[in-house]
Amino acid sequence: MRMSTRSRFAVTAMIDIALRGHAGPVSLADVGARHQISVSYLEQLFSKLRQGGLVQSTRGPSGGYTLARAEQAISVADIIGAIEAPSAKSGHVGQESADKEGPTDSMTQALWDTLSAQMTAHMQAISLHDLADEQRARGLKVETRPVKRGVYAPRKPKPVQTTAPNSVFALGRSLLAGGTTGRASA
Repeated sequence: MRMSTRSRFAVTAMIDIALRGHAGPVSLADVGARHQISVSYLEQLFSKLRQGGLVQSTRGPSGGYTLARAEQAISVADIIGAIEAPSAKSGHVGQESADKEGPTDSMTQALWDTLSAQMTAHMQAISLHDLADEQRARGLKVETRPVKRGVYAPRKPKPVQTTAPNSVFALGRSLLAGGTTGRASA
């Protein structure tokens, strides 16, 4: 199993989604700002994670990414496997390197295969839930922001206030009161 910076960033971003996904989709811009990762790089990573069935995307103003499966069902090996999947052109990574190796390198191939299998087994045993719980135990404060749904918030209707009289008698009184003040001043 290959480990790279892409794998590290993918695991970090997935932990972020696990910590904040309960409040709705998490935008890549927010993840990038929190971990100093460019949004375009995150888009490449999440494209592979989505193809691997680990995340789901939601479009729109309040869109972003959520986990496609439960935190307990996603392992670190699943995340790295989705990011570091060998391309169809190169074939199997181990086989390609074994073909190019000399006779002395093939003697240690069993060692590297065993080490890779042990690393994979260890990463398969670590779930995303475990990593998120570890961050919570370390005291990570997850900010809670209100989830915005839609572009505009509905306005509350203002009560109608009228200054017009509500009956014929009130109208008469207002006319008489207005008329007497007009005559008295003249």
